Amino acid sequence: MTGVLFPQDFAWGAATAAYQIEGAWNEDGKSESIWDRFTHTPGKIRNGDTGDVACDHYHRWRDDITLMRELGLRAYRFSIAWTRVLPGGRGALNARGIDFYSRLVDALLEAHITPFVTLYHWDLPQTLQDRGGWVSRETAQAFAEYADAVSRALGDRVKYWITHNEPHIVALMGYQLGLHAPGIADGASALKASHHLMLSHGWAAPIIHQNSAGAQVGIALNTALAMPATSRHADADAARQLDGRVQRWFLDPLYGRHYPADIVAEYTAAGFLPHGMSFVEPGDMRAIAAPIEFLGVNYYSRSLVTGTTAPDGTIVHETVRPSQAEYTDMGWEVYPDGLYQLLCRLHFDYRPAKIFVTENGASYSDAPDARGVVDDSRRIDYLRAHLAAAHRAIQAGVPLAGYFVWSLMDNFEWTYGYSQRFGIVWIDYATQKRIPKASARWYAGVIRQNGW
Repeated sequence: MTGVLFPQDFAWGAATAAYQIEGAWNEDGKSESIWDRFTHTPGKIRNGDTGDVACDHYHRWRDDITLMRELGLRAYRFSIAWTRVLPGGRGALNARGIDFYSRLVDALLEAHITPFVTLYHWDLPQTLQDRGGWVSRETAQAFAEYADAVSRALGDRVKYWITHNEPHIVALMGYQLGLHAPGIADGASALKASHHLMLSHGWAAPIIHQNSAGAQVGIALNTALAMPATSRHADADAARQLDGRVQRWFLDPLYGRHYPADIVAEYTAAGFLPHGMSFVEPGDMRAIAAPIEFLGVNYYSRSLVTGTTAPDGTIVHETVRPSQAEYTDMGWEVYPDGLYQLLCRLHFDYRPAKIFVTENGASYSDAPDARGVVDDSRRIDYLRAHLAAAHRAIQAGVPLAGYFVWSLMDNFEWTYGYSQRFGIVWIDYATQKRIPKASARWYAGVIRQNGW
């Protein structure tokens, strides 16, 4: 494609998360998070990797901002480590912890890079987990206090706030399947956790607005597009079910609707709601639907599903892998048109005032060649195709205001450890050397031209 131009005020950015890049896991008063505990448990992470050092961003942040400036980034999305600023989960603020983020924000602004702060990217204080974690309503209250503390400290300079990153993954992987921290496998706990995550978002939003004049507040949801593999009714029903669990369960309450009735019925039949929706208290749904300025969309691939009918009559969905498709090193299908379809669906179904693509990217393991060059042409192709899809969505009327590539740099990829590389900057974990990949140079050109 040629002549692809984005709006002049489009926010071109890159994204990271605290646990995945910062390191310094127990320095300067920082306490233990659930991911510290989880990664230090043998057998949980590939190759026994941890985020103890990660990309050492805590000590190298000045160099990393210099790198961002050289790439021409207009925005940078990063998360706050709750355990770094409130080591007890609640209570006294850790001055050294909040000072780190304050200096980071100041340096970003000096470099003319707009900070987008994510308050929660999965690293709950272990002390709160010991009292029930997200299954407990107390954690939602603690999150509101945490949002208050951080927005008071940074709200004079930070104007873009994301409360949560992917609450569905937190609930599914952490509380239903037990594959992420805190490693609990219980469906009923997962549904309580999902509600308290969304409730904490709703409680935090007005607090941030009060503490940060002119703030724009949103939430980042993982939004894998669910599509039926065939025209069979069972496949269509499977796609409806997956869409309901991943998207509507979070989007409907966010935009003033209750939890979707069809999914409540299916969770009830599956035994996940032994006491019904008793964890939803009066006023909760109104709180969750607190006014926000934008919706964050994390998109990597679609979910192509087929459905089978279980003996009890329920639909069981299974993911299908098209044999002729292209896949990333994570095994995810490359399907850029899904981003266009998803953005249009969100716009027409929910009418968010503004949308940001808060994560989009691909894992490819290309390493430096003899010249020290990382030629990751597959990633360039991936990004170009997805940006073209995003541009089409803008032309269709979607209020897309920015795009954040995942990720600025290779990093700790949760249970995959350091075996997957999503960054546009290559990291030598032994030396912490940073090498911008070909995709970084390409992306810098896109930003400079506001398209291509």
